[in-house]
Amino acid sequence: MDKQDYLVSLVVPCYNEHETVETFVKTVDEKLESIKDHLEIVFVDDGSKDDTAAIIERLQKDDERISLIKLSRNFGKEAAMSAALDLVKGDALVMMDVDLQDPPELVLEFVRCWREEGVDNVYGIRTDRSQDTETKRMTSGGFYYVFNKLSSRVKIPSNAGDFRLIDRKVIDTLKQLPERNRFMKGLFAWPGFVSKGIGYKRPERVAGKTKWNYWKLWNFALDGISGFSSLPLRVWSYIGGAIGVLAILYMIFIFIKTAITGVEVPGYASLMSAILFLGSVQLISIGVLGEYLGRLGEEVKGRPVYVVSKITGPLAKQVKNGMSVTPVGVTCNLDAENKDQN
Repeated sequence: MDKQDYLVSLVVPCYNEHETVETFVKTVDEKLESIKDHLEIVFVDDGSKDDTAAIIERLQKDDERISLIKLSRNFGKEAAMSAALDLVKGDALVMMDVDLQDPPELVLEFVRCWREEGVDNVYGIRTDRSQDTETKRMTSGGFYYVFNKLSSRVKIPSNAGDFRLIDRKVIDTLKQLPERNRFMKGLFAWPGFVSKGIGYKRPERVAGKTKWNYWKLWNFALDGISGFSSLPLRVWSYIGGAIGVLAILYMIFIFIKTAITGVEVPGYASLMSAILFLGSVQLISIGVLGEYLGRLGEEVKGRPVYVVSKITGPLAKQVKNGMSVTPVGVTCNLDAENKDQN
C-alpha cells in the first residue's frame, strides 16, 4: 500500500440512534479534517425502528463519503460489525460507536500508529470510566479478569472495547472465521499481529440512551467465555473428582466409626444437606453443558449471522451485484440498489 494513498473505513453500527447521527457526522468532520480525503464513513443500521436510516440517507446527499449498510432486522452489534468486516474495502477499518463515547480525535493517533509505526491493531483503552456506575465498573473489571484467566491463548486487555483500527490483513483474516458465536473483542485479539493500546477518557453519550442492560451484558459475557475457553466444562470433572475423593474418605470414616461404636441412626439434616449439595452441583454442571450445546447447535445449523437488505452510497458501487454469501452472512440481491448509485 502506498503510504500517501490510503483509505480508512470508519464503521459505525447504529440501532435507534436518530438523535446522534447528525451530531456524529458533524463532529467527525471537525475532528478529522486533516484526513478527510482518506476517510469514508460506513453506517451499519442494525434494524432500527426509528428514523436512523432515513437520516443517514439524507446526509448522503450532502456528503459523498457516507455509505449505509442496512440489515434486514436487528441482529445485534456483533453481527453488524461482522457485516462491515465482510463488505468494507478500506486499507484499514476503524470501529467506533455513534454516541461519541469513542472520541473521534483519537482516530488521528490510531492512523499515525498504523502508518508510521506499522501497528496492525490499534485499540483504545478506557483509562477513566468515571461516567459509568460503580456496579458497571466492577462487573466489567471482573469479566476481563475471568476471561483472561480462563482463556489460555487469547487475552483481552482490560478496558479495551471495540473502538480500534485494524489493518486490511487483520480484516481479511477475520473474514475467514465462520463461527456464529461472534464475540468480537476476542475475535479482534485472536489473529495476533502487531498490536498497541492507547489510553483515553471515556466521555458521556452526546444524546439518547444506551441500548445495553445488565441482562444483555451477562449473556454477552457468557458468549465470550464459552467461545474462547472450554475450562468451564473441564472444571466439573475436577469438582466431581474432588467430591468423589471426599465421599470415599467419608465412607472410610463411617466404616471405622461403625466398627468401633456400633450402628447409629442416620441424621436427617446431614442426609438432606448431602442430597441438596450434590443435586445443585449436578444442575449447575448440566447448565454449563447446556450453554455449550446450545452454541454448538447454532454452529451446526449454520444460519447466517446477518442479512443485508440494502446498501447505499459509494460502497454500493464496490459491492458485487446479485446475491452474495460470505462465511457468516448474506447480502441480498443489490442490482436495483447499485443501479440507483450509478
